[in-house]
Amino acid sequence: MAGPIYELKEVVKTRAGDGYSFRLRVPSLRISPGEKIALIGESGCGKSTLLDMLAFVLQPSGCERFRFNVEGKEHDIARAWKRRRQNRLAALRRRHLGYVMQTGGLLPYLTVRENMELSRRILGMKDDGTVAALARELGLHRHLEKRPGELSTGERQRVAIGRALAHRPSIVIADEPTASVDPFAAERIMAIFIEMVEARNITVIVASHAWRHIKQLGLRRLAHHTRRSRDGSLAETVVSG
Repeated sequence: MAGPIYELKEVVKTRAGDGYSFRLRVPSLRISPGEKIALIGESGCGKSTLLDMLAFVLQPSGCERFRFNVEGKEHDIARAWKRRRQNRLAALRRRHLGYVMQTGGLLPYLTVRENMELSRRILGMKDDGTVAALARELGLHRHLEKRPGELSTGERQRVAIGRALAHRPSIVIADEPTASVDPFAAERIMAIFIEMVEARNITVIVASHAWRHIKQLGLRRLAHHTRRSRDGSLAETVVSG
């Protein structure tokens, strides 16, 4: 059996300012290849903070263990942060991660095709029909030459999903990917998204404030709770799974 793709132990991130502090603590977290993970909670509970650490964008304040195991090779992310190896972390992120943001994050001056091809071009990958195939699966094949401003919000989110999958990453991280669309469209887009990552055996980590339709898709919910100090100066969210 393959080991975990992520293995975290006693990872902490603290933010402070204006007499108020927030701390996210992860005592233990293991995510296996191909798993579908959900982090559910309201704004401010640390969902995006955790996602940014899992994407190697945000360095923890403290870290006992942070291992990333992909394609048979284990990477000590804690050591890379400690030694300030930002180029190495960026290379891992480019090759192995796809990211779907709440607002899509598309470049407005590029066409749908060009937005979806972006990650592949950065990696020097040739056109092998992947983008065209993704566009058909996502119902975007008639919009490839349009720019994001010509699309509906739901269509832009589907383009963002296609872009995240185009370079065949090991993990896709999605931060509130359907928060900006209506509930009916949200359920449809999430169903398409999960079906596509399952077909490709991609590990997916989704942050959302809505559990109902996420649960229906078979995602494993990470346990978390938030507590505040008596004087209200510190809030701490603890996540494990």
